[in-house]
Amino acid sequence: MIEILALPFQLPFLRDAMLAALLVAAPCGLLSAFLVLKGWSLIGDAISHAVLPGVVAAYLLGVPLIAGAFVAGMGSALLTGWLDTHSRVKRDTLMGVVFSGMFATGLVAITWIAPEIHLDHILFGNLLGVEPFELWTAASVALVVMGIMALRWRDFLLHAFDPTQARAAGLAVGWLHHGLLAMISAAVVSALGAVGIILVIALLVTPGATAFLLVRRFGAMLLTSLGVALLSAVAGLYLSIALDSAPGASIVVVLTALFLAALAWRTARRALQPGHE
Repeated sequence: MIEILALPFQLPFLRDAMLAALLVAAPCGLLSAFLVLKGWSLIGDAISHAVLPGVVAAYLLGVPLIAGAFVAGMGSALLTGWLDTHSRVKRDTLMGVVFSGMFATGLVAITWIAPEIHLDHILFGNLLGVEPFELWTAASVALVVMGIMALRWRDFLLHAFDPTQARAAGLAVGWLHHGLLAMISAAVVSALGAVGIILVIALLVTPGATAFLLVRRFGAMLLTSLGVALLSAVAGLYLSIALDSAPGASIVVVLTALFLAALAWRTARRALQPGHE
């Protein structure tokens, strides 16, 4: 047991994996609280799938894949917002059309244009083989997101609850809206190397959903969501070492277990309240 606990501090690739997991979990944990509050739970999943054409384009242009992924994700989110403003179709329907279309376009492009691209790293992540530039990317995103949240989280909270009141209070609602989308896109891109496109939605939704079950005040929810994400990153990596399983999947398993535990606790607490039938 002690040997397993000490492994990440002895082996460089495990140390990098632990660092990457924490750097990815931090911004995702903070953003998760806002996504749950605003009912944007699917936006992270949608953006993560929409980045695929950007990855292919970046590969063909010889630029970092994460640059193409960010542009594609952010562009798709902005396109969805524009269509939502200029059409009668509901936002969730537009998200389904735009982001599934982007993902399918990426798959076709890989097959036709760049068949030498291997999807495993993009789809499922490769936390144990994280590259230095991926660590720097994750660190940069974590620093920016955490800095913005520390300074402006109350503004984002007001915008999430009542955009009209936020506009009346003199806040730049458009900047808050697009800023949140940009941070989500950046968090998705930084998480690609750790958990991949398929599982990144869990990091963006489950911590906030778990915190929502445990606390009442949003400030506490924000910190609890961050704590759940960081705890799951550490525990998931140790679980993957113990079971010799995929780190990304192990992190998501821990996240899901914490959510189920919080749900059971909330249900039991309500059942014990006086007057509950």
